[in-house]
Amino acid sequence: MTQVSHDTPELCTLAVDCGGGGIKVCILDSSGHVIGHARRTPVAYPFSPENLVKIIRDYVSEKDNTTFHRMTVGMPGMIRHGICVYTPHYIREHGPHTRLNPAMQEGWTGLNVQQLMEDSFGVPSLVMNDAEVAAAGTVSGEGLELVLTFGTGLGSAVVDNGVFSPHMEFSHAPFKWGLTFDDVIGELERVRLGDVAWSRRVLKAVNSLFPVIRWDKLYIGGGNAAYIPESVRPRFLGDVEFIPNAAGLSGGVRIWDMVR
Repeated sequence: MTQVSHDTPELCTLAVDCGGGGIKVCILDSSGHVIGHARRTPVAYPFSPENLVKIIRDYVSEKDNTTFHRMTVGMPGMIRHGICVYTPHYIREHGPHTRLNPAMQEGWTGLNVQQLMEDSFGVPSLVMNDAEVAAAGTVSGEGLELVLTFGTGLGSAVVDNGVFSPHMEFSHAPFKWGLTFDDVIGELERVRLGDVAWSRRVLKAVNSLFPVIRWDKLYIGGGNAAYIPESVRPRFLGDVEFIPNAAGLSGGVRIWDMVR
């Protein structure tokens, strides 16, 4: 177990939310509340697994942090049983949508990130897709629930009566013009189009998924969800709730009960 400053009697979780632009880290108590402070570190590309370990290690070494007993890491892409099958951003030379870096592709693809965390920090670790961690901090556990997160790209998680469905990357599915969902509604397009035009495109993309999934409840979150104006929000199909971006960290406690 990693010891950092003073002990605490309750089970504490180190939560790591990995985004294309930054890595957020905090320590959560057994109720999912932040102990001390959270920190966001910008991602410097090219970004290797060793860079991720260093960012986490720098955080836990700060003198005012507390002991943690396990880790939850949410990563973008296809994460299966703790193994990085594919991650879209960290394999790039200068960040999302830039040239592929062969060394980073080799370093991330097929990497057992969960084992890397356990070996590096000496505590049990759980590595999941980042939208699934956000879902754990959000869903009711009743009916078919879909969580969509908007940030650098599109994150997604499907939960059926509190049980995760096998992860599907809607972000890489074709949308139109030979482009993927990520290409059409990712951060680069929000910046290019402006919030209003981008939000209309998001509305069309999300509603196009309803005939495929027919969710009982839809949750929309991620950092870019805040840019969707009130005039657009009632037009999403079905029962919809907007959730805070902090769910990407706060779900780090509950997800242990959902998958193990």
